[in-house]
Amino acid sequence: MYFLCNYYLPSLRNISNSKSLRFVLGHILKLDLLYNMDCVAGMSRIPEASIDLAFADPPFNIGYKYDVYEDRRAADEYLAWTKKWGEALIRTIKPTGTFWLAIGDDFAAELKLVFQRELGLFCRSWIVWYYTFGVNCSKKFSRSHTHLFHFVKDARNFTFNTDTIRVPSARQLVYNDSRAASKGRLPDDTWILRPQDTKGSFTPEEDVWYFPRVCGTFKERAGWHGCQMPEQLLGRIIKACSNHGDTILDPFGGSGTTLAVAKKLGRRYIGFELSQNYAKQIQVRLNATRLGDPLSGADEPKVSAPSTAARKRKKMVSQPALIVPVKKRSSASEVNRGIAEAFFATLNGFPVDRVIADPDLNEQFTDMCIRLGLPGKAFDWNQRLMNLRKAGYFKGLPRSLRTAFPLEQKAFDRYKFACEIAIQQFEHEFEATLDRVLCDPCMASEFDRYVLTMVPDEPSSLKIRWFALRIRKAAKYISKTSAKLNSIIPMARNHEAPFGIILSKVPAEPGLYWLSGDERLYVGETENLRERFEIQFGHRKFDFWRTPLDRLQLAFRSVTAPVVPLTKHQSCWISKWKPIGNYEKLAMQP
Repeated sequence: MYFLCNYYLPSLRNISNSKSLRFVLGHILKLDLLYNMDCVAGMSRIPEASIDLAFADPPFNIGYKYDVYEDRRAADEYLAWTKKWGEALIRTIKPTGTFWLAIGDDFAAELKLVFQRELGLFCRSWIVWYYTFGVNCSKKFSRSHTHLFHFVKDARNFTFNTDTIRVPSARQLVYNDSRAASKGRLPDDTWILRPQDTKGSFTPEEDVWYFPRVCGTFKERAGWHGCQMPEQLLGRIIKACSNHGDTILDPFGGSGTTLAVAKKLGRRYIGFELSQNYAKQIQVRLNATRLGDPLSGADEPKVSAPSTAARKRKKMVSQPALIVPVKKRSSASEVNRGIAEAFFATLNGFPVDRVIADPDLNEQFTDMCIRLGLPGKAFDWNQRLMNLRKAGYFKGLPRSLRTAFPLEQKAFDRYKFACEIAIQQFEHEFEATLDRVLCDPCMASEFDRYVLTMVPDEPSSLKIRWFALRIRKAAKYISKTSAKLNSIIPMARNHEAPFGIILSKVPAEPGLYWLSGDERLYVGETENLRERFEIQFGHRKFDFWRTPLDRLQLAFRSVTAPVVPLTKHQSCWISKWKPIGNYEKLAMQP
């Protein structure tokens, strides 16, 4: 067994009898880490009464195929094992702490009695999480729900943050009743997926909780674990039953959702996972998670399940949709107020640019606009939101969370050329500015696709769009500083076919280069010419304005000791040769 954190320690499997292993197991485990070990052994190393909230999604004992665990035990054996890990878990929970258990039908009643009667916890709620994407059965009713038990140690003294999980009431959504509480109400104890899809079932205005099971087609799906919990479901539990800085425990790491959501919401965490394969995948997910990142999925009822692409849907007889009746907004002031309401409901602490550029946040924003009855479509709402921000409509808001990526400057240099070329291509071919592109979800997706044709790996849509915005924001500064230059750097005379260049001969130094083809010219700059060429020309995926590969020409010049920043040299080159390929605002006008 070994620990997983920001790096992997050497495996200790072959020294189980050594002093080293006894030293590791004999000491208290640290927080904010995932441990690849049996949870009972691991929880014995957690200080007593130190955990604020524990969430357990153990094996259901229904024969699910795990890679290192046998999920088909005799009933008595399974219950005895449950009591064993339950005792270890309860020992770690504070007197005011909370424990949530997710379990299937087969042992739900038995496990409730184990924790309530034998282990002394108090059951506050028995939640039924219902989803329509259940397991299809041929000789019984299809399984489409999971049980969630909310236990506490002290029936009178425990954490429950009511205001963090309120939802609009029927009086607010349907009847516009002045007697409705302005803050909304607590959700019911049934959490349900897309009730509007089932005729005669619950309707959205009934305030049931519903979250989609994370299916294979959902963006949120990790892809390597078959029993993944939705982030919004864990988000509701963690927000309600813990406070910022509290410690969260998950004894069965699984897909890592509990730990990832805890990290996003500013909680400390500790988790265990028996499978080495799952543990490695969880750590990759945790490394990519940052404090303040939005939770995947939507927390609003009407937008909780992603729509299925039209090309994947089978044709069927349409049924009238159940729609929450809302008053249409027509005047400019009403629409502006609705746009602001949708923004405040979905911003998650981020600024306007992030809500527009982030596909997940923007989907929540546009769906909220639909729910509020705003006229228009996604492009109209995004553009109006951007205009409101430019007009100072949101001045005075608390400081927004900063969008940052690991090794950001290096990542920016890695993708800058592709974002810059894409910006100019869309302005040249579609007469669409970057703002216009980002406000239109379809065009923004096409922008992402175009950038991906120029880089060997696949950066996220958010990273692509955020770096494009960074280029746009820097344009004014570059234009002003380049105007102060008095000389033009001579263009390198040697020409090379870019895909035939010998990369080992390219200096690994800052430099400038130009790339021409079909009477177009791109002038680029980078902190490392060799690395840039490896990215830009080291694979055959590159698409330079759809120019045939054999018609591209390359020239470059290293700048070992630049007198001025490279971006200023780049602007000089642009002003002299007036290339179509660069973002036009970077050019210094003669």
